[in-house]
Amino acid sequence: MAQEAVVIPEKIYFKIGEVCELVGVQAHVLRYWETEFSTLSPQKNKSGQRSYRRRDVEIALRIKQLLYNEMFTIAGARKKLQAEIREGSKPKEHSAPPIAQVRAQAEAPVPTVPPGVALGPTGAPLLFDAGFETELETAPTETRTPHAVQPAREYSGSEKDAIRVIAGHLLDLREMLKNSQVS
Repeated sequence: MAQEAVVIPEKIYFKIGEVCELVGVQAHVLRYWETEFSTLSPQKNKSGQRSYRRRDVEIALRIKQLLYNEMFTIAGARKKLQAEIREGSKPKEHSAPPIAQVRAQAEAPVPTVPPGVALGPTGAPLLFDAGFETELETAPTETRTPHAVQPAREYSGSEKDAIRVIAGHLLDLREMLKNSQVS
């Protein structure tokens, strides 16, 4: 999901269709975001049509980046955006991460699975395997086996990054469930 920097035309107002094209979402998505993000508030003309300013377009692009690329929830994206605006910073332009960051993440070691850890149908460790991290950390290097999942297609660097983020969130959730009193 590598994203190119979007060039916003030098205009005072944009119609909803123009904003949809720039941001890459449908009109109903923009209208929904208006209900969830108070910072996204286009003016309406006498006939009720939305008129987005440049700042609204920048905010919509930032919302899309937070939700689609950085995998924030609506509530998380709302808090992050409000914090950025409170700090007085302009919403970040969404662009590809620096090449050094992409290379470093691409060179990250391939996950390994210690002996005795059950694998799901995709060949990945099951989410609720107790002690997976501890077994992984304490297993001798020579007994570790490479992760055998073969993707259906080759993923781009940003897609791999997104999958790593999701995997981290899932592990955090598993840890929270393990530590909670919920049965």
